[in-house]
Amino acid sequence: MSLIRLEKITRRYQMGGETIHALREVSLTIARGEYVAIMGPSGSGKSTLMNLIGCLDTPTSGSYHLNGADVSDMDDNELAEVRNREIGFVFQTFNLLARSNALHNVELPLIYAGIDTDERRRVALEAIESVGLTDRMHHKPNELSGGQRQRVAVARALVNKPSILLADEPTGNLDSRTGEEIMALFEQLSRSGNTIIVVTHEEDIARHARRILRIRDGLIASDEVQGRS
Repeated sequence: MSLIRLEKITRRYQMGGETIHALREVSLTIARGEYVAIMGPSGSGKSTLMNLIGCLDTPTSGSYHLNGADVSDMDDNELAEVRNREIGFVFQTFNLLARSNALHNVELPLIYAGIDTDERRRVALEAIESVGLTDRMHHKPNELSGGQRQRVAVARALVNKPSILLADEPTGNLDSRTGEEIMALFEQLSRSGNTIIVVTHEEDIARHARRILRIRDGLIASDEVQGRS
């Protein structure tokens, strides 16, 4: 069974008197454990597709099944529950709490999930270790480099063991060398069996994925599976 299955997904927006067709009957399946990049120019529909996959938005028409559940018609509260359970988000801007250390930032989703203190600490430490930041876990974001901050954000995204790691321009605020380090981390996570979806406009970042979806004018223009030597 596919982890993600979109069938004839359409998303339209009204802007003034104009109808914007952001996605036009897009059908797509992504299997558990896949590493996928979504690419497209500004206005192509890639951000709309990311928001739908991430349960931040719902389609105008069509169906979306995530991990066997039909999320197409869920209300905001139901979508929030699905996001917390199924999806770990990584953003370009890190979105860390400035006054909290790395470990506490990673613990936050577990606090919201009501996990008790001892279990929360154990799981957060495991996540911090998985991104290679055990020696920096008591540092606050302003005491960390950009790459280290993004590693904290990745650990936070993984801490609930989500079905999908969804990364929006994850290297956008990083220099090229640090960006490569983060993509190497994604490679490692992919080899460990995580399902990863990266939204990017950068060809070299997309090339790290096993599969590249190119979106143009609200349609999937190409779906390329990359060979590996």
